[in-house]
Amino acid sequence: MMPSCRFLPPIVLWSMSLVSSIGLTLPAGADAGEVVRFATWNVSMYRAKSGELVEDLRGGGNRDARQIAEVIQRVRPDVLLLNEFDYDADGIAARIFCTGYLQVGQNGHPPIVYPYLYSAPVNTGVPTGVDLDRDGKNDGPADAFGFGRHPGQYGMLLLSKYPIPTGQVRTFRTFLWKDMPDAMLPVMKDSGASWYSPEALEVFRLSSKSHWDIPVRIGNRTVHVLAAHPTPPIFDGDEDRNGRRNHDEIRLWSDYVSPGRGDYIYDDTGRRGGLPAGADFVIVGDCNADPHDGDSTSGAIRQLLENPQIDASIIPASEGAVESARRHRERNGHHIGDPRHDTAMFSRGRGPGNLRVDYVLPGRALNVHDAGVFWPTAGHDGAELIEVSDHRLVWVDVKLAP
Repeated sequence: MMPSCRFLPPIVLWSMSLVSSIGLTLPAGADAGEVVRFATWNVSMYRAKSGELVEDLRGGGNRDARQIAEVIQRVRPDVLLLNEFDYDADGIAARIFCTGYLQVGQNGHPPIVYPYLYSAPVNTGVPTGVDLDRDGKNDGPADAFGFGRHPGQYGMLLLSKYPIPTGQVRTFRTFLWKDMPDAMLPVMKDSGASWYSPEALEVFRLSSKSHWDIPVRIGNRTVHVLAAHPTPPIFDGDEDRNGRRNHDEIRLWSDYVSPGRGDYIYDDTGRRGGLPAGADFVIVGDCNADPHDGDSTSGAIRQLLENPQIDASIIPASEGAVESARRHRERNGHHIGDPRHDTAMFSRGRGPGNLRVDYVLPGRALNVHDAGVFWPTAGHDGAELIEVSDHRLVWVDVKLAP
């Protein structure tokens, strides 16, 4: 028997009550000095059609999902963001994944229970009705608010062992790109005219998926988990519309956590302003930007790495990334970044090579204790699991002070 799930509209949030047969306990809260593990992972659990992920997960036998669950059971994060997990309004895929995979021991590893799950609509696959890619049509996947073949493709899912005060969640899915001061809106290289028509600019949203501020209650502390998945800075032309959007999607969080810089930001309820000064936060997600290599717009991720409100001093690393970069020298030999810090492998075919694109970035008020990337070297325990996604699970341990 599996724990039951409770669905609370309009936000997709479930509270899972444990049953004695599972034999697991949950943290009642965090004491001063307790270490809490925050993590992010792009799991590539997206499908070409709406509803396919639900069908693929039914029965608990999906090989990829079982391997993903095993990695999570090995690393055992307390708060985990999954990128590219297809969204469905009833939360069926998320519930099946939790009860049928995470709460079932995989390959001898103990089950893991997340009693609090958060997901919400994303911009991917939602039609704009205007021609965004200038192909003469207005109904393709590139004409959606975020590239996607159906609404909810490449969605996000947050799993937490700690309570989420639902009334305090803020989402920024509908924030318009044009409303960001000094936005890097693309222009046509030959004429300097705006790439996007006036009609498009009136509706076009900044976030390719969504930006979420999800408060997590850990003991007597509230930590704001700031989740997003900026668009890849590729699949465009000289106008660099995706690279520029990636830059500004990253900038939104940089401004949001910086006192006095986020006053222009409004959430999906119309409330304005950034994070209150002194608030604890952790930024998580696949940012699709490397500080040294790859195709992102210059300085995109440095907006976070060099933000004085963020502690980026301890960089997650692995020996598996070093081994992979060495094995694929033809794609990685020209890179200048330390390969230990890579979090994704794009070295096959014509890929840009291995890159650091996935981040867990705590605020300065939190004490970073340890960090890592799940990327075992060949022949070592767990190495057979890394091929399930082109990204790796990244984690940071934070020690909560009184």
